[in-house]
Amino acid sequence: MIKHHIKKFFQLEASTGIILIVATFFAMMIANSKDSDFYFLFLSLEVPIKIDFIAYSKELSLRDWVNDGLMAVFFFLIGLELKKEVLEGDLSSKAKISLPAIAAIGGIILPALIFYLFNHNKPSYLKGFAVPTATDIAFAYGMLCLFGKRITTSAKIFLVALAVLDDLAAILIIALFYTKEINVAFLLLSSFSFIGLILLNRYGCRKVWPYLLCGLFLWLAILKSGVHATIAGVLMAMFIPLRVGNTPILEYIDRRLSPSVNFLILPVFAFVNAGVRIEDFDISILYKDSIILGIILGLFIGKQFGVILLSYLAVRFKFASLPRGTSWGEFYGVAIFTGIGFTMSLFIGSLAFSDSPLVFDKVKIAVLFGSILSLTYGSIIILTDSALQKYRKRVIKYDDQELKKY
Repeated sequence: MIKHHIKKFFQLEASTGIILIVATFFAMMIANSKDSDFYFLFLSLEVPIKIDFIAYSKELSLRDWVNDGLMAVFFFLIGLELKKEVLEGDLSSKAKISLPAIAAIGGIILPALIFYLFNHNKPSYLKGFAVPTATDIAFAYGMLCLFGKRITTSAKIFLVALAVLDDLAAILIIALFYTKEINVAFLLLSSFSFIGLILLNRYGCRKVWPYLLCGLFLWLAILKSGVHATIAGVLMAMFIPLRVGNTPILEYIDRRLSPSVNFLILPVFAFVNAGVRIEDFDISILYKDSIILGIILGLFIGKQFGVILLSYLAVRFKFASLPRGTSWGEFYGVAIFTGIGFTMSLFIGSLAFSDSPLVFDKVKIAVLFGSILSLTYGSIIILTDSALQKYRKRVIKYDDQELKKY
């Protein structure tokens, strides 16, 4: 009986979001307990990579292994899903991609502008401009699914498509703005992986392990090149064939990898990065510190209005159409949910302020508050719109019955 309930829980679309909340709660609880020193010391333990026969070495802490290693697997999954959507899914045609693409642009530009307005006179903070531009696809979609039939399937598809494009933008931002010194030798060495992946794709390799072997070599090379190692996951995904003959290679890997990412990698990342020690917390910090205010307003105000305004203009001038069966009220609620940045925002923040732990702690607080505000307000709007829609249907039904009497 217990086994059945556990299995049923992990099959729920909302379970990823629930587990992320639990992981974050435990991280915050431990970080503010008497054992907090153990938590932070444990994550800073050095676990270096040493491969003597090729004279390869890289210093990494446990936190680095999560952020550079496990998150590369997460971005590999994102790359697979992006490729699948572009080739035969919700991004495979102009009609399908128009609204999510336009909405994603608004949801990236406006939060970045809001962040800049609050931090333009503090150059050390400006590198965090991308923190409020991200949407946590797993968390946002999982929480949206808690509303069941109150949300149309087309609205859920819109959110997923927008979040995938958000992730693509995040990948480009990481590659362009969070790459430090470039080691050309290792960057050139990574080209051998590309050659291997191209050959495997070209000759229709049906085995998964040769792709993974090339991917591991690619990750090791990019890790030393100075480009962030998570980019290796996305690049590798681009070479995985959709199918070889009747064998759906990409779908097989996606299906096998998704549970590990959703129920292990993302919760571990949240546990490792969400823990912030809050001593003598003063609510005034939320509006007195410019980086916290910029991120909170970027996520809560910038994301929703960037998405809804550009979407309205796109529909108004017939560049795109509203998702089928979706009201503007429901669509606005979904737009608010894009402000749930969480793991993606924390990840970008960890890159931007890797050398400033105190600033990163402020980023954590801001991301948590911004995401909670978006989740809470978005839920209120969706529930309100759902109640209004039911009321309108009852009124129309009553009016029809009255008319029939005459």
